Amino acid sequence: MDSLINVIIAWLSLSSPTPLPPALPNIKLASPQQLLIIHAVRALRQWDESNIMGAYDPLSRKIYLRADWDSRRAADVSVLAHELVHFLQAATHEKFECPAAREAAAYAAQRRWLELYGTDLQREFGIDAMTLKLRTACLPH
Repeated sequence: MDSLINVIIAWLSLSSPTPLPPALPNIKLASPQQLLIIHAVRALRQWDESNIMGAYDPLSRKIYLRADWDSRRAADVSVLAHELVHFLQAATHEKFECPAAREAAAYAAQRRWLELYGTDLQREFGIDAMTLKLRTACLPH
């Protein structure tokens, strides 16, 4: 797994202004229910456990991936790339206007990874342009 993480971090650093981290994150496989808990309030508002594929916990500095995650599937690896962006954002203490704004870079990296394999967020996760805009916009609650 460390080799795959190193490849993705190197790719992120070459394809975006993402700096290299001082250390690699811990990765843990988790059930959809555990991922739902990690996503807490946001998950309760707009997600259900069937569409949560991963999460980054900044307190433990762990990336959680669904227990059925498979490094042979481009879509699954794109989830790791997405969560690695959050790990890098936390490692560099990057500041954001709101929690949703930090998702923009993560989804952009995920989109670019999927494009390498001839697919996209819509085909793999049902995330169309409007959904992506809503997930990354700082909206009043």
